[in-house]
Amino acid sequence: MIQNQVVIIGAGPAGLTAGYLLSKAGVPVVVLEADPKYVGGISRTAEYKSFLFDIGGHRFFSKSKEVEALWAEILPNDMLERPRSSRIFYRGKFFSYPLRAMDALGKLGIGESVLCVLSYAKARLFPIKPARNFEEWVTNQFGARLFSIFFRTYTEKVWGMSCREISADWAAQRIKGLSLAKAVLTAIIPKRKNAKKGDVVKTLIDKFRYPRRGPGMLWTVAAERIRAQGGKVLLDHKVVGLSLDQATKVWTVAARDSAGQIYDFEGRHVISSAPIRELLPTITPLPATQSLEAARKLRYRDFITVALVIEDRGIFTDNWIYIHDPNVKVGRVQNFKSWSPELVPDPKLNCYGLEYFCFEGDELWTKPDAELIQFASKELVKIGLAAEGDVRDGCVIRQPKAYPVYDDEYKSNIATIRTELAAQHANLHLVGRNGMHKYNNQDHAMMTAMLCVKNILAGTPLYDLWAVNEDAEYHEECKSDGSAKKG
Repeated sequence: MIQNQVVIIGAGPAGLTAGYLLSKAGVPVVVLEADPKYVGGISRTAEYKSFLFDIGGHRFFSKSKEVEALWAEILPNDMLERPRSSRIFYRGKFFSYPLRAMDALGKLGIGESVLCVLSYAKARLFPIKPARNFEEWVTNQFGARLFSIFFRTYTEKVWGMSCREISADWAAQRIKGLSLAKAVLTAIIPKRKNAKKGDVVKTLIDKFRYPRRGPGMLWTVAAERIRAQGGKVLLDHKVVGLSLDQATKVWTVAARDSAGQIYDFEGRHVISSAPIRELLPTITPLPATQSLEAARKLRYRDFITVALVIEDRGIFTDNWIYIHDPNVKVGRVQNFKSWSPELVPDPKLNCYGLEYFCFEGDELWTKPDAELIQFASKELVKIGLAAEGDVRDGCVIRQPKAYPVYDDEYKSNIATIRTELAAQHANLHLVGRNGMHKYNNQDHAMMTAMLCVKNILAGTPLYDLWAVNEDAEYHEECKSDGSAKKG
């Protein structure tokens, strides 16, 4: 056993970023991943009969130059620059997204458009203060009418709960800086050629980078680099226990493989991107009752991708389409050929990813694969993205704990857990989406890991990882280039 190594739980963007940077600096690392086949976590690329597809779509765009530079360092020659194209399906029509004034006006009709503008004006003149939930926050930004048309149905599909039960924090994070006025102005005023990344609202970007064989390509290379630098990346190793020696402050991390064999790993530090609800009960000595209860209350939304291989009729060329129609259960449709032609091996075919949001164990989650493929095929035809008989094949990917839920209690629960870990386990570091229970993008997850590595290498906590915002920038003090600097 190597006592001075760092044990990393999870081979997603956060875990592999930490492993890559630490091993590059000469620190012994071991990355433990429960999946027996893939690295990358939710950012992996799945494969079915030579068809490649995302678990959701992953744009490579960041306001942080540090993150962008790391992507380029790991995968310097295999990034495509892709045009961003997405639409909203509502009332049998496809609306451009981000919103374009004339497109929305023409498709909503004059009467509905006037009501939307009046509703928006009312919201700006008489905002709800304070905005306590998602519905109130979005209504303040867009007006009640546009909230009902373009946000309510899709959001309630994603989360499986009323928009009034979702914290305003989630809206502020995911729709930060975007208003109806900004969306319309972006649609009618050409973007300045010299506009900086920091001036662009992420929701409104018109191009992004993407690995030619999917995001998993980058994370597979990252894992290979870690091994080449002397580190270990072990698949089929599910962490089942963390024990801290109070005298030496050395962790022993126990991992179990699919055959039931238990392996122990020692480390001065543990970096975890595992879901907090699963992590806390595995710690010895057991955390305080209030912390365990807070972890138990954390909720997650689960996710199914039904990948359908279809005859390519060129019906749509968007990267993805949001489905706001309440008459179908599908929430979003990905067009994988538009992400990269190399994801589809036969140019006569295409692969669409129909995304369903559910809770693990519910009716949709437990539906047999064959029934899900048949169900998704019918919905694809119903919304006009395929004709009868177009679907040739398909497969199903279930992703548990895809989205941390921002309910009324999540913030206080996280605060309780953070307080105890800071006091009792300073060398246990939480990073990434599920590791911090933050609904973030992969660049945010990477930045939390990058700052964590800086803290470990410095031997002192220079950075508060929780101060990294949704743009992968450091809240307290940030350079103009978007990178963090020491306090």
